[in-house]
Amino acid sequence: MGGYYELKRSGSQYMFNLKAGNHEVILTSERYTSKASALNGIASVRTNSPNDDRYQRKVAADERFYFTLTAANGQTIGVSQMYRTEPSRNGGIESVKLNGSSEIIKDEG
Repeated sequence: MGGYYELKRSGSQYMFNLKAGNHEVILTSERYTSKASALNGIASVRTNSPNDDRYQRKVAADERFYFTLTAANGQTIGVSQMYRTEPSRNGGIESVKLNGSSEIIKDEG
């Protein structure tokens, strides 16, 4: 199975996770005020995830690695989990590139 989006309700807001085929979360969105806005966020991941320039490779204060995916306007679309190594983070980016185009949305909310 390939990757997919899991759309969830969180209180009065919506958010989504992009999951790899092994069901691990590879990207987490911000919270949106409406389901339509969250769906637009998913569309933005589909558009921007193939473009390497849209990834901001970062190091947290505790020296773990992570990345953000940004839209053309610089707004953050999603954030990765924390990784122990830089190669692991880079593998996460490659996984988002591979799975970001998925048309599958599992609506949990």
